[in-house]
Amino acid sequence: MEEEERWSYLLKLDDELLKGGVFLSEWCSFIVREADIAFAKGAHLGAILTAVSGIETHLRAEYAAGPKERFVELIDRAAITSKLRTDLHKLRMYRNKWVHVSDPWEDQEVLAEPERYERELEDMALFSARLLREVIYQDQCT
Repeated sequence: MEEEERWSYLLKLDDELLKGGVFLSEWCSFIVREADIAFAKGAHLGAILTAVSGIETHLRAEYAAGPKERFVELIDRAAITSKLRTDLHKLRMYRNKWVHVSDPWEDQEVLAEPERYERELEDMALFSARLLREVIYQDQCT
């Protein structure tokens, strides 16, 4: 997918999911813009990590019981559908796989099959871009 196609994908998501207006903190808005830029430029891992940050920031603004609440707890506390909750946990666990690499020298698979990892990252970047919007657009003013 080329950059123009990626921007079109994001616009299609907005057209599909945004039917009214939403209120976001400026922190969340800033992070969403950064996630969109990373996605459009093809920085798949950066797009995933930044989308998760945007999701967490929004959930923290809406549902946090305290400043130290973990992302997993925010997901479980949020007033969201069970499907969205399941998808967010899937994305969270995928993100954790990349952020918390247990043995960085265990890299034979990455060396042997980099294309597989690149495809997987692109698929998850598409998934994360959609989930980010599902979360930030869940409570719309119409």
